[in-house]
Amino acid sequence: VYLEPGEKMSVSELLKCLVVVSANDASVALAEHIYGSEDSFILAMNERAAQLGMKNTNYVNTTGLDADGHYSSALDVALVTRELLKHPTILEYTTIWMDTIRNGAFGLANTNKLIRFYSGATGLKTGFTSGAGYCLSASAMRDGMELIAVVMGAETSQSRNAACKSLLDYGFANFAVVSPDLSD
Repeated sequence: VYLEPGEKMSVSELLKCLVVVSANDASVALAEHIYGSEDSFILAMNERAAQLGMKNTNYVNTTGLDADGHYSSALDVALVTRELLKHPTILEYTTIWMDTIRNGAFGLANTNKLIRFYSGATGLKTGFTSGAGYCLSASAMRDGMELIAVVMGAETSQSRNAACKSLLDYGFANFAVVSPDLSD
């Protein structure tokens, strides 16, 4: 979002920028604000990843940009997505379709097009780098059932979105939330 040196922005606005448009400068600003440095935040990210059982993830930056030693797996992305969805506040950001910052002077449009075009979509995060391709961790809820679909390495954003949509469609068509009858 083209943060300027010394520019002040609320944590809420930085989170909005990070989640809605993948603002790399916002991720660095938040890391520095919360942990004092990006390096300290990266250490905490890797510790939390280990606590969540993310066995195929190693962070070397806060942005997710390609770097030696920076990697993750679809399962690990699903694990962190599941953890994020435990915090309802995240949905205040992941479900934004369009918004603004800087008193309306700078527009934000969600890079996750499923938010607008997929029934029940709740988030969560898109990504693209030349090394990883087009990636999406998509979440949706229908009839009390919440699903997560993760696609990595797609050739286009359209194919990434279509693959996540197909995975979610399959889940909603073939599974249901049931309560066991414990009276027997």
